[in-house]
Amino acid sequence: MQTVAELFESMPDAAFFVKDRAGRYVAVNRSLLLRAGLRDRTQLLGRHVSEIFPPDLAARYAAQDEAVLRTGRPIRDQLELHWRVNHQRGWCLTTKLPLHDENGAVTGIVGISRDVRAPGDDQDVPQGVAQALRKLQQRHADKISTARLAAWAGVSSVKFARLARRLFGLTPSQLIIQARLNAAAEMLRRGRQSISDIGIACGFTDHSAFSRAFRAAVGMTPSEYREGKG
Repeated sequence: MQTVAELFESMPDAAFFVKDRAGRYVAVNRSLLLRAGLRDRTQLLGRHVSEIFPPDLAARYAAQDEAVLRTGRPIRDQLELHWRVNHQRGWCLTTKLPLHDENGAVTGIVGISRDVRAPGDDQDVPQGVAQALRKLQQRHADKISTARLAAWAGVSSVKFARLARRLFGLTPSQLIIQARLNAAAEMLRRGRQSISDIGIACGFTDHSAFSRAFRAAVGMTPSEYREGKG
């Protein structure tokens, strides 16, 4: 498996990994080592995310791993915070795919987290866009449009849409949905509010709209997700 990881050695803006059925690393690229502040792969291989990342990040990554391992459904382009070099947090798009044996059973995960910046661009997310994203995380339950995000970022709607696509590979509407779904997933894991109340609290119009969006993005209903985290 480590031979596969070596294919990604020339991608410093992407953390590549393979994990076994227990969620332990069995292959990583050098970029992931640097992000974890480690020098040698032996310091990371065989370890679980709970041994590497702070509790808030580890809980999110472990929940993603568990969902993929349990359901066999992939997670694609999940917008989230990840570590960059020396534990600096930054936005990334994470994809995790199940690995199967010859009988079709899920045996592990292969994944990649790509920094959300344009190829060849060494700069981080522009300050205005970062400010808009922070407000989006705080006010995801509000009625938010592309125009409002653009105003928070201090740019036109057209420019914000172009920046969102270039930096994240997402439309502004997708950014809003992602923020709401991330907040909902946290509430499903931590609290016992009703599904409808969580949906409304996260900006969805009703239970049905929340369930449809959640299932489309996560691969299971909010109820199934909650049961899996219980």
